[in-house]
Amino acid sequence: MASSFRKRWGLAWDIHGDGKTITPGEVVKPHERLAAPQTIGIGLQHVMAMFGSTVLVPALTGFPPTAALFFSGVGTLLFLVITKGKVPSYLGSSFAFIAPMVAATSMHSIAVASGGIIVTGAALAIVGFIVHKAGTAWIHAVMPPAVMGTILALIGLNLAGATTEGMVEVPLTTFGTTAAIIIAAVLFRGFLGRLSILLGIVVGYLIALAQHEIDFEPVTEAAWIGLPAFHTPEFRFDVLFLFLPVVFVLVAENIGHVRTVGLMTRTNLDPHNGRALIADGVATMLSGAGGGVGTTTYAENIGVMASSRIYSTAAYWVAGLVAISLAFFPKFGALIATIPMGVAAGAGIILYGMIGIMGARIWVNNRVDFSNTINLMAAGAGLIIAIADPIIDIAGMQFGGIALGTIAVVGIYHIMMGIARWRDTEPIEDDEAEPAAVEPGRIG
Repeated sequence: MASSFRKRWGLAWDIHGDGKTITPGEVVKPHERLAAPQTIGIGLQHVMAMFGSTVLVPALTGFPPTAALFFSGVGTLLFLVITKGKVPSYLGSSFAFIAPMVAATSMHSIAVASGGIIVTGAALAIVGFIVHKAGTAWIHAVMPPAVMGTILALIGLNLAGATTEGMVEVPLTTFGTTAAIIIAAVLFRGFLGRLSILLGIVVGYLIALAQHEIDFEPVTEAAWIGLPAFHTPEFRFDVLFLFLPVVFVLVAENIGHVRTVGLMTRTNLDPHNGRALIADGVATMLSGAGGGVGTTTYAENIGVMASSRIYSTAAYWVAGLVAISLAFFPKFGALIATIPMGVAAGAGIILYGMIGIMGARIWVNNRVDFSNTINLMAAGAGLIIAIADPIIDIAGMQFGGIALGTIAVVGIYHIMMGIARWRDTEPIEDDEAEPAAVEPGRIG
């Protein structure tokens, strides 16, 4: 009975071979595991892969890193249970939340930003329930590649202004951090190359240290062992429109990652899209309720699976438990919190730019035709509004650049498409122009 229950919820694993060796060409499937030492080793690799980005988001937004680590671990374990062990994935801090978190904190407080995170998680879980019952076809209808790519691009470009102060006030630290990330990305091979952002932050931190830009008093005062820095949320209606556009990004990330894992494991995981979205939504709600940041499935950990060909969910249980354990070291969290403005800005130049370019990548991969007036106007208007970043007060509710840009691109696209179909003036897609072949680089 107990064994049947564990298997049903993905809590029982078959031993792969002898548990110690993997025959060349073979893969360790999600329902399999290696011996304890090997499983622990792979789990620690997953911790290293997620660590830099997971602690970076709270460092950039003023949230407690220990809470972010705690809820990333808890969220990962919850994800594994809800998906019944079918989808190996780690839930780390989502970069898509940075812009609304910073905006909500500056407008009100961290507690209000946490409330926005909870609402985003609830919306994502609702989308997950619908996907679980109805599939994903309706998502593609509401958010075609022209729209989805623009939403992701405008979130990244909206953040550009957050780096200005660092460039002006501490240019050496800011640009030194950026340069270190760029060099590390192409200087090192393998896993170290994947840690280029973390390595760049370490170099930037040393530059800031040399210029006496860091205050270590909070680290000295912090205890070695203690509870994570939890805090309670506060809800304000006027910040909701800052956060809801993030739902579009999380949906795209989750579905994309599930599909990628399915291809790698040669398993059709599409039926589990709904559960994955529900799990991420619930994990994000839980994180927001306790002072953590929003979560998402991590491409970094997919990279670890691709290189190792070990897809065992048992390793993710190890990773989640290790992340939870790290959260109980307040001194560690205080050290992360000492990352100065210049380092955060320098990392932001790369990170925010990458988020923006990922939107363009969706356009390219889906061959979005910008000779189509509908695509061109909808994307162009959304991007300009997001970059301008106006704050418009409507009936006591404040709408920022991300919310307004998202509303613009979705609204303009569907209004123009509706009129074009009604009047039979829908632009003809230009299928004749073949893009030039591009040789992918090592990084992309």
